Amino acid sequence: MTELAEAAGITVRTLRYYRERKLIPPPRRAGRIAWYDGRHLARLRTIAALLERGHTLGGIAELIAAFEGGRDVAELLGLGDPFAAPWSRETLVRLSPEELVDHFSGEATAENLAASLDIGYLAVDGEELVHVSRRLLDVSRKLVREGVPLPVMLAAGREIRAHADALAATFASLFRQHVLTDVPPGAAEGEPPSPEDVDRMARTLDRLRPVAHTVVEAEVALAMDRRIRAELRAWLGD
Repeated sequence: MTELAEAAGITVRTLRYYRERKLIPPPRRAGRIAWYDGRHLARLRTIAALLERGHTLGGIAELIAAFEGGRDVAELLGLGDPFAAPWSRETLVRLSPEELVDHFSGEATAENLAASLDIGYLAVDGEELVHVSRRLLDVSRKLVREGVPLPVMLAAGREIRAHADALAATFASLFRQHVLTDVPPGAAEGEPPSPEDVDRMARTLDRLRPVAHTVVEAEVALAMDRRIRAELRAWLGD
């Protein structure tokens, strides 16, 4: 800790305070030894630069939380594209390779890791792995514990992703053709919409978000009811 503080040009007391405020990630531990690396030093230098620009520690903490939660920092500052605000509110999960092995035991093979990276469930950030969704990670872990092989589950995830993309395309077409019909007159010529037009369309999209979620959830639940009944009838008949 002393070496990290010296490299960052701060006191050990300040470093401890940053840790308490969760402004830097926790160190990697080996027994009683806490290991810091270049990622921690880079974070401390970023904090120093933001402080020099007049940001408060509270504001910096909010920016870091937004970044680690997968939110666009520009969105947080009110500078982002209102139409690019994410519909999902998934929480990113940072994992060491050892933690990933703990989650999936003998299923954490190089082939399964490559498949997860290819699908987009995992990404590499320095020495860590980042999972795109805590909910999907928890579900994956539960399915593996229930006996579903991880390669089979990843193949199913790829198929579900394709269906989800098709659903998204259906909703986007529906909204574009029948809801967002009052496009500003000059849009076809490339004229930018007025702030009022942008605000109105953004509010319309906000109202439509829960509609899409409700329809998909209801349809999947009804489809599962139909499928389970059909499977049970076939099984009992056999």
